[in-house]
Amino acid sequence: MPKKVEKKAAKPAKKVTENKPVVKVKKDSYTADNITVLEGLAPVRKRPGMYIGNTAGQGLHHLIWEVVDNGIDEAMAGHADTVEVTLLPEGKVSVWDNGRGIPVETHKVTKKSALETVMTTLHAGGKFGEGGGYKVSGGLHGVGVSVVNALSVWMQAEIHRDGKIWMQEYKCGKAQGKVKAIGTTKVTGTRQTFLPDDTIFTVTEFDWQTIVDHLRQQAYLTKGIKLNIFDERDHRNKKSYKYFFEGGVASYIRHLNNSHEVKQENVFYVNKEKDGINVEVAFQYTADFRENIYVFANNIFNLEGGSHLVGFKGALTRSLNKYARKNAFLKEKDQNLSSDDVREGLTAIVSVKLQDPQFEGQTKAKLGNAEVRPAVESVFGEALETYLEENPRDAKEILGKCMLAAQARMAARNARETVLRKGALEGMTLPGKLADCSSRNPEECEIYIVEGDSAGGSAKQGRDRRFQAILPLRGKILNVERARLDKMLANNEVKSLIIALGTNIGEQFNIEGLRYARVVIMTDADVDGAHIRTLLLTLFYRYFPELVHKGHIYVAQPPLYRVQKGKDVTWVYDDEQLDVLKKKLGIVEEDMLVLDTENVDAEDADEEIETAGKKVGKVNIQRYKGLGEMNPTQLWDTTMDPAHRLMKLITVEEAAKADEVFETLMGAEVGPRKRFIQTHAKSVKNLDI
Repeated sequence: MPKKVEKKAAKPAKKVTENKPVVKVKKDSYTADNITVLEGLAPVRKRPGMYIGNTAGQGLHHLIWEVVDNGIDEAMAGHADTVEVTLLPEGKVSVWDNGRGIPVETHKVTKKSALETVMTTLHAGGKFGEGGGYKVSGGLHGVGVSVVNALSVWMQAEIHRDGKIWMQEYKCGKAQGKVKAIGTTKVTGTRQTFLPDDTIFTVTEFDWQTIVDHLRQQAYLTKGIKLNIFDERDHRNKKSYKYFFEGGVASYIRHLNNSHEVKQENVFYVNKEKDGINVEVAFQYTADFRENIYVFANNIFNLEGGSHLVGFKGALTRSLNKYARKNAFLKEKDQNLSSDDVREGLTAIVSVKLQDPQFEGQTKAKLGNAEVRPAVESVFGEALETYLEENPRDAKEILGKCMLAAQARMAARNARETVLRKGALEGMTLPGKLADCSSRNPEECEIYIVEGDSAGGSAKQGRDRRFQAILPLRGKILNVERARLDKMLANNEVKSLIIALGTNIGEQFNIEGLRYARVVIMTDADVDGAHIRTLLLTLFYRYFPELVHKGHIYVAQPPLYRVQKGKDVTWVYDDEQLDVLKKKLGIVEEDMLVLDTENVDAEDADEEIETAGKKVGKVNIQRYKGLGEMNPTQLWDTTMDPAHRLMKLITVEEAAKADEVFETLMGAEVGPRKRFIQTHAKSVKNLDI
């Protein structure tokens, strides 16, 4: 019966098909209907990373930089001398400049006010065509303030111009009404206030120190500008900084090298225009082994360098080799100093200003103008040759530093070749203490770098052998702040780590050889553990930066406490969570059972806790100082099981902060270390004494 019903019901449908033919479209067909047109600022909200880099902390702060850049452009054009940034409650930011103010009259193309056009239209601004008074500027993409508007849930523009105050508000990049005059004024300028969209950004809290550091940098790069920063987020703890520098990038160099031992007494400085391009360069050598070169185009920091960096490096290497040959630092049979040799210990600022900068990418990370390279080479090269002749003592110190770097480079090359010969890339055995995983697919593999044999033993027993490898370290690794690469490669712990990772190091570094997609630092929750963690982060930041940039470095987050009430066990990861749990369970001090299990085997400790708990019926709170205090099952359940563990991905900013702290605490200069300890002494927690 059901089959007959189905046949009868199917006949009318068949007739309809015959009278009105239906064209069947394949699921994977590609027609004009598949083309989506994103209008206005919709592309920005759809793909924000294309315009601001990412939607984490870096992208969030980029919103401020874009608005500030417009104010600095006004200053460089001679129309402003003050830019103010104010952090407001509820996550809002206000930026003011005393420039000419954005025009508010009707635009002839858009038929809207010029203000609304600039705020709501990509590639609209006063820096593209002739006129406008911008000889140089950083915002030539014309996406700056409109992108900020698109990525803000609310924004307000307040314009002081022609004796009136004009205002317009926006929501998610769309104007909420026409531009209106709301009062009168005797000044000119632009104030833009915005609230980032928390549905787009994963980080919504602005970091005070990041803003202070960036704007200090901008003040050094723009002579005569006043940069004021105010933090009014907490009325009980208001903060402010005001910057004004007349020394240019030479002052910036002195600031950067304030805590370093310098090799040259006189900071090199040149500021000269060539073929319409203003070139400003300053540098100073220190006793360090690393280089710090910062390049800017129209005050925009170019993270990936560009043509100005290429020109600087070329002129530096050529000029120093020429002077070394002329003054017998290099003999006829000696090889020329390499580019790496002459940059060891160098702190340099290269700043160019040009009318039409061509950046690669919306975040302006790299300058592409080919004409900049010869301009920098010419201006910097000529000035450097003069400087070396006029400052023979400084020249001797610089060449001595470079010659020593060349000797170390040859020694490091030999050491690297030794590591290669012993490494997995040559088919030789991996370090004996490495407990490798069985999988050979790097994408699913991870390596835990653990502190000591005790933690290593628990980790080896508790891991998933299929994809988790364990590398125990004996003691603290080498302080990379105080050692060259050749000395590093003589250290067994560093050597084992390099061989295990499979990437090699230095000139031979190859990320394609990485054997593990996740490199996890897992140390004890005490002072020694924090020290080792910082040492490792500094090592990765200095010598394996690509691993940090591409998101391969993690820090494990083991629990600090095990709370047991009856048979219920809760793992707690910090003191704040513990306080919350105590309140939730109604725990008071007299209810707590305190046991000393630090020197007791992990399994024996568990038995002791359970027995004691049965006897007195109280709540036990156990603090884990070391991973070795956990048995393998506990370590797996809390710290290594992908289904339950907490791991912190290390970003470039976090690695840089760790490196900065480590440089302060472990560097050669006593003064900065003393100031750091005095400043932070009262805020120390969990100190083992």
